[in-house]
Amino acid sequence: MAKFVLAGRADCPYYAKAELLADYLQKNLPDFRIHKITQHPDIWEEWLKDLCKKNRWSHNKSPIIWRELLDRGGKGLLLGGYNEFLEHAQLYYGVTSSMTTELMKRVAQENLGTHIEKELEKESLKGLVNPLQVWITSASSLACYHLIPILTSGEVFGPQMEISINLFDNKHTEEKLISHKQEAEDLASPCLQSVSICTQAEEAFHGAHVIIILDDHVDKEINSLEDCIRSRAPLCQLYGSLIEKNAHNFAKIIVGGKTFVNLKTALLMKYAPTFAHNIIAVALGVEGQAKAALARKLKITPSCIKDVIIWGNISGNNYVDLRKAKVYRYESAIWGPPHYSRPVLSLLFDREWVNREFVVSLKTLTATGRQFGGMLAAHSIATTLKYWCHGSPPGEIVSLGVLSEGQFGIPKGIVFSMPVKFENGTWVVLTDLKNTEISQQVMTRMANDLIQEQLVALGELANFQPYQSETDLNQEDVKTTLPTKNDHQERRKVSDDYKDLFTHLMPDDEKDLILSDGESVE
Repeated sequence: MAKFVLAGRADCPYYAKAELLADYLQKNLPDFRIHKITQHPDIWEEWLKDLCKKNRWSHNKSPIIWRELLDRGGKGLLLGGYNEFLEHAQLYYGVTSSMTTELMKRVAQENLGTHIEKELEKESLKGLVNPLQVWITSASSLACYHLIPILTSGEVFGPQMEISINLFDNKHTEEKLISHKQEAEDLASPCLQSVSICTQAEEAFHGAHVIIILDDHVDKEINSLEDCIRSRAPLCQLYGSLIEKNAHNFAKIIVGGKTFVNLKTALLMKYAPTFAHNIIAVALGVEGQAKAALARKLKITPSCIKDVIIWGNISGNNYVDLRKAKVYRYESAIWGPPHYSRPVLSLLFDREWVNREFVVSLKTLTATGRQFGGMLAAHSIATTLKYWCHGSPPGEIVSLGVLSEGQFGIPKGIVFSMPVKFENGTWVVLTDLKNTEISQQVMTRMANDLIQEQLVALGELANFQPYQSETDLNQEDVKTTLPTKNDHQERRKVSDDYKDLFTHLMPDDEKDLILSDGESVE
């Protein structure tokens, strides 16, 4: 079989004449096949130059005809141009063309019109399959580095969903962004259509379907808690205005990290009010730390523990609730099928460990973020996004920072971590859970700190004053260190004038709430 390729400038009369002859031969000769390629006049010369360079041919006119070597493979055998093709057809097939010059010109114009229509159709089809635009802030961070391969794996958005990742950060991080971009492309993931870099704020979040807010950089020294809190407001205001201006109407915005997560979420809701219902804070990192601590105590894997609830400030004063927590596949005298579970509190006989060591270790991790590194941040964000898109496991409780509407007695208008489930592309607060009451003192402590954070950030309150009960006033003040830098920077000390917002322990009577009603440990 003889297969020829005919390529030419779309408005070339000689291409039109060669095309007519080739169509005639293909119609009348069973072993003759022709493949036609047209290029717009504006790009023809460059296209022809690249083609000849690739195949080591010498040709500079339209059209160009070559024969594909179907039986042997290879680059093909150059036949030549219009004159060579006519000579070949007459010599081998006894056929020639009698097309007039006028007809050649008319067909050439028709070819150009057809070519333009096809190109426009291709562009419109591309518009129908636009990839999901995912934007990541502070993209030079370690969390982003770990997040990219998870997003491109197909686990989060689905194996059929193509995504474009946009890495947004400061200009001075451009070298690291380029490195992230190159490594992401090296993954050769079928889900990843493109990776781009953005260092200009005005271009951020353009067409964004998903926006992931990571811990921001702090470039200047911060000596007080109030300064640290206030430093979040300008950036959130900038992000909020850009989201309002550039993001897709139904964009999902997810705030992760380890520094003032609730506060940043609340500020974004204030400065991007159109998207307030679609802004959430990730609490799965703290939940994962709690599960890991319990698993080490029970000598099981963390994935066997479900339904640990994180209440309050994700990166500050929170309350880890074990009253609904369950253990699956626990090796003991009582054994059951895979769906069989036992309450965590029924297996923890060391009351002192629950009320002291467990609480202290989690509060310390929440405050310093020493073990809340890039891997944990990335996994918790990706898992939350996966649940948001596809739903959380049936019957499982998920902790999530959302805007309070007064559920569980939480004051309205603050971002508070609470139990939810994901379904149908959104989340539902699990207000029907029983035995989830929290003492007024614990609730007041958590809510007061969150309210004060917002007031200080907005300049409506000069000094942050942590909530103190009568029990607190009788205890010695505890000093603290506050993380004001990213994962790779040293923590700086907060002025001794401020209370320990993040690691201050609950009084014993409040810690006992971790246990279920009527539960006692000897």
